[in-house]
Amino acid sequence: MASNARARLHATKAEPERVIVVGVDTGDDRTLFDVELDELVALARAADTHVVARVVQRRSKIDPSTLVGAGKADELAALVRERHAAGIVVLNTLRPRQRAALEKLIGGDAFVIDRNVVILDIFARHARTAEGKLQVELAQLRHRAANLIGTRDSLSRLGGGIGTRGPGETKLEVDRRRIRLRISHLEAQLDDVRKRRREQRRTREGTPVVALVGYTNAGKSSLLNALTGAQAFVADQPFATLDPTLRKLHLGGTEAIAADTVGFITDLPKELVAAFAATLEEVTDATALLHVIDVSNPYWRRQRDAVETLLAQLGAGDKPAVIAWNKTDLTPQPMGNGRAERPHDEGVAVSAKTGDGLTQLRAALERSLHRKESEVHA
Repeated sequence: MASNARARLHATKAEPERVIVVGVDTGDDRTLFDVELDELVALARAADTHVVARVVQRRSKIDPSTLVGAGKADELAALVRERHAAGIVVLNTLRPRQRAALEKLIGGDAFVIDRNVVILDIFARHARTAEGKLQVELAQLRHRAANLIGTRDSLSRLGGGIGTRGPGETKLEVDRRRIRLRISHLEAQLDDVRKRRREQRRTREGTPVVALVGYTNAGKSSLLNALTGAQAFVADQPFATLDPTLRKLHLGGTEAIAADTVGFITDLPKELVAAFAATLEEVTDATALLHVIDVSNPYWRRQRDAVETLLAQLGAGDKPAVIAWNKTDLTPQPMGNGRAERPHDEGVAVSAKTGDGLTQLRAALERSLHRKESEVHA
């Protein structure tokens, strides 16, 4: 009886959607393109899909009609049938007409979505609080409004697959007027959230705030837990943390607040940046930043540059910052003396997992806050 019950439970479990990852490489830096494609595969898996094939096309420029060209689209159609794929996930940003043309050429019920939709989907999966769900829904609807074309829209597919999850996906028909009304309603609700957050920040005036920033999956939440003794949610997957987590931070003789925020990524969809304005104000209003970098990642320079670019866009690029070179327990060679691979890059080598370097990191943060306080009173 028990075995029959287990069999029925197993049979009702939904299988991950099978997808094909596609990228068009128009540049000279093949290594960078491969890194971005690998990252897309990881994102697709985080969105609960099974990547059954990777297709790369190298051409001098994007096809304005179909992105990949009619010939490659025919090859993709055959591959979709051969691998029994539900759809295609594209690295390059798709224009609405390119997506519609690709779906038509590939035929059947196969969908075509791009990297932005995958990231939106992951955010929808990880939204836990009412505020997080509001922000995700707003981002989804803004993206949908900007990408509507004709009567077929891959974001409106039924069945709860990739790109269809989230609070906003089942509430509305694909209708511009309804979407605009819902967006206005959400914006009003999030304005209230921002006002409440400002009031909360006023209640803690005089207490310095250190905002943890970094590329997604750099270990920010793990480091927050290690520094504060908190038990914030930690998962080895992109964008595990969406909602700000505030905890008391003891830095020798200084009391501060540590704020963990959403992770960054290269070319974070603008709809998400706009929708998460209330959350990102924890970064822009912080006294100082703790930039967490996964030093075990061979492409940490690319990730650091992406974070610094977004910080500049948010108006937080000039804030005092301490670099935490995290995950030193995974690096083949010790960092030593709190220095990074390049001598002029200051920072502290730490491991949130083992606790190495945490004393030095607290001291560096306290010095940074004292310098900031001295500047204010100068």
